[in-house]
Amino acid sequence: MLEPSHNDELPVIPGKRYFTIGEVSELCAVKPHVLRYWEQEFPQLKPVKRRGNRRYYQRQDVLTIRQIRTLLYDQGFTIGGARLQMSSDPQQNESNQFTHLVSQMIVELEQLLDVLKAR
Repeated sequence: MLEPSHNDELPVIPGKRYFTIGEVSELCAVKPHVLRYWEQEFPQLKPVKRRGNRRYYQRQDVLTIRQIRTLLYDQGFTIGGARLQMSSDPQQNESNQFTHLVSQMIVELEQLLDVLKAR
């Protein structure tokens, strides 16, 4: 299976509150060991840990992972460069996250519209 190179090709994020590491791995096309590594490298990524040290990611975590993935895989940043990009301008990052969230919502609404039209 080829990994999607752009986040537009990734699956839609379901409307759940928490996601397991396996679910996030599929949603972001990144292996679980990579997600655990990114947690150490990016302070913005802090999944909730429950009993047995199991990770539970929230929607914002999934969006952050997709942003990291774009910086590393699509834009060619190194881990250090991506970390700087994510932390250099908090207002710009907030704007980017908002823009990404809105575009993700548009994609999800268009898919919902397609489902409704099919009925």
